[in-house]
Amino acid sequence: MLTVRLAVVASLFALGACAGPSRLPVDAGFGADPQLPPPRQTLIPTVKIAPAVGWPAGAAPVAAEGLGVQAFADGLDHPRWLYRLPNGDVLVAETNKPTPPPTVRRGLREWVMDKVMARAGAGVPSPDRITLLRDADGDGVAELKTPFLTGLHSPFGMALAGDRLFIANADAVVAVPYRSGQTRIDVTPVRVADLPAGRNHHWTKSLVASPDGSRLYVGVGSNSNVGEYGLDEEVDRAAILEIDPATGARRVYASGLRNPVGMDWSPDDGRLWVAVNERDEIGHDLVPDYMTAVQPGGFYGWPWSYWGRNVDRRPPPDPAMVARAVRPDYALGAHTASLGLAFSQGSLLPPDLRDGVFVGQHGSWNRSPRTGYKVIFAPFSAGRPAGPPRDVLTGFLDPEGRAMGRPVGVAFDQGGALLVADDVGNTIWRVAPSR
Repeated sequence: MLTVRLAVVASLFALGACAGPSRLPVDAGFGADPQLPPPRQTLIPTVKIAPAVGWPAGAAPVAAEGLGVQAFADGLDHPRWLYRLPNGDVLVAETNKPTPPPTVRRGLREWVMDKVMARAGAGVPSPDRITLLRDADGDGVAELKTPFLTGLHSPFGMALAGDRLFIANADAVVAVPYRSGQTRIDVTPVRVADLPAGRNHHWTKSLVASPDGSRLYVGVGSNSNVGEYGLDEEVDRAAILEIDPATGARRVYASGLRNPVGMDWSPDDGRLWVAVNERDEIGHDLVPDYMTAVQPGGFYGWPWSYWGRNVDRRPPPDPAMVARAVRPDYALGAHTASLGLAFSQGSLLPPDLRDGVFVGQHGSWNRSPRTGYKVIFAPFSAGRPAGPPRDVLTGFLDPEGRAMGRPVGVAFDQGGALLVADDVGNTIWRVAPSR
């Protein structure tokens, strides 16, 4: 059986890589009006992985003109997500996918996808901890790197509300007491609200608190690509959940979002924005990931339609749901795996990078040529996207197409520099003006 499975994986890499390249340039899938070619579903999906190799000694990604990049912290273990505390300390979730419970049936498809993701650098055991980084002298390098909270369950999103720090594990939101300046928390986290778990096809649970701390918002991805395990496994998934931290009560805030990850509040009008990782396996140029201002109660199409009311023929049809679908605000390119999202902060960065959104693009596996593997900036004007994106941090792939790093979460340090979590390079990069 193992020999058969290995042969299947080898065939996927060989045949998927030869399915023919994209027919559109990468930038056709960006902006408020992306090009949407007819879907192309093939027997063997395109599998074009950038094998993870890590950074050679002394190497680093490439910052845009006028910017410089340095390691804020290195030697981490699969750092995925970032959160800055009010005193300037930076928390890093070192984490990965949990092991599915034995009650979840897994077939050849799941086994193959595990092998594909492992080749891309996602096959490491989850460290299950949050690490604290402190740059007390302000030189752009964290001189303190220490375990802050351990024994978690594939933690991801973090948010401070009042004197409690909330963490979104893969199966629940938990909380611990926090006081400013703490470098370690040893108390057992208290469970606040359960989250959909089980198969955890999309396991990351992002988290933000409302500005007044009265509500928590959790991004929960789908349990499948397009509902192939049945919609019973998708209850309260492909959604942003709103949670009352006082009672644990939860409700669906917005739905039809295949994998909502990075979330942030607009400084212009206070609306919640989210980066959504869209579906695979209908062509190199479909479906574009996107970011959008979240409409409370809005439905964004998954799994029945994409980019508004463009019907996906794979799930059983539901015209009523398609008719409800909201068109997103701004496309981020097909298969870019756009995960991190943060609005500009402060005045350290150049003026042309002070009004807009930074997006961490983890990188494609279902597109040829590869796309993503960089951090981009989408400019805004009057609270809306305004123009094409700009590359901010590139150079994550080597000349052979291997991944030296893969950007995920993005955040800002206390001085206004951009921080980028790199889960293959095991580094937090700091981007600031070079002069």
